[in-house]
Amino acid sequence: MQLAMLEDEILPFDKLDNIYLDRGFYFGDGVYEVVRSYSGKIFAIEEHLERLKRNLSEINITGVDINTIHSKINTAFEQASISNAKIYLQITRGSAARNHTWEPAIKPNFFMTITELPDDKIDKKQGVAVVTCPDLRWKRCDIKSLNLLPNVLARQYAAEKGCAEAILINDDGLITEGAASTFFALFGKTLQTTPLTENVLPSITRKYVLKAAQNIDLTIKEDYLTPQKAIQAEELFIAVTTKDIVPVIKFDDHIISDGKPGKSTKSIMDEFLTFTH
Repeated sequence: MQLAMLEDEILPFDKLDNIYLDRGFYFGDGVYEVVRSYSGKIFAIEEHLERLKRNLSEINITGVDINTIHSKINTAFEQASISNAKIYLQITRGSAARNHTWEPAIKPNFFMTITELPDDKIDKKQGVAVVTCPDLRWKRCDIKSLNLLPNVLARQYAAEKGCAEAILINDDGLITEGAASTFFALFGKTLQTTPLTENVLPSITRKYVLKAAQNIDLTIKEDYLTPQKAIQAEELFIAVTTKDIVPVIKFDDHIISDGKPGKSTKSIMDEFLTFTH
C-alpha cells in the first residue's frame, strides 16, 4: 500500500489532497507575479501579465489563458475591496506523483492572495541600510520562478544585520540587483543600474523608475556597478513593486553622502507618483 504522512497522520496515498502533489511544492516548478494597487486601482497590470505570459513560455507551462488570469485578478480584487493592495499570484505546472519529468496533459495550478500593504512612509522618509551578499541564484533570474531559496537566505542575512535589503554580488564582483529589488546609483545627473540580461529580473518598477528619471532630465546609464563604486555614489536607492522607491543611506558599513535621502531620489519618487496616481 502506498502511504503518505502529514504531521502524525498516516493516510492512503490516493486520499492525499492534490495540494501536496503540486510540483511547485516539490520542485519550485512554477512562476509568480506581484502586482499592487494604488487608491483602488491596479497598477501596470498589462505589463505584469505580459511578463507572466513570457515566463510561462520560458519554462514550458502550457494551457494557461492570460485573459482568464486577468479576469480572476479583477474579480478577486473587487471582492477584497482593499485600496492599497498586494496581489500575489502563482502558477505551477500542476499536481502529480513526484517525478522530475511530467506528462503533457498535466493541468496547471493557480493560486492568488490579496493582502493590504503596510505603511512604508518611514523607510521612504529616512532611508534604509543594505548589505552585500554573494549572488547564489540560478542562471535565469530573468524568469520570475518560485525557486527563491538563495533570495530568502540573503534577505534573512540582511534582516539579521539590521538591514532592509541584501544587494547581490556575482562571481565577477559586480552588483546584479537586490534580493527582492532593483538597485540604483546616482552620480551627478546620471542614474546607473544593471543592464537587463539573463541574470537580472526585468522589473516593471525598474521600467517606470527609468521613465521618471528621464522625465526629470537625468541621463540613464545601464552598466554594472562594483560595491567599491557604489559607495562613491552621491545617492543610492532600491525599487520594488510593493514599496516603489526607497532611499538607501547605508551600504555595508559606509554612510552614503550625508546619510539622508538625496534630492534627486526625492525628485524621482515624486515623478514616479505621476504614473501611479
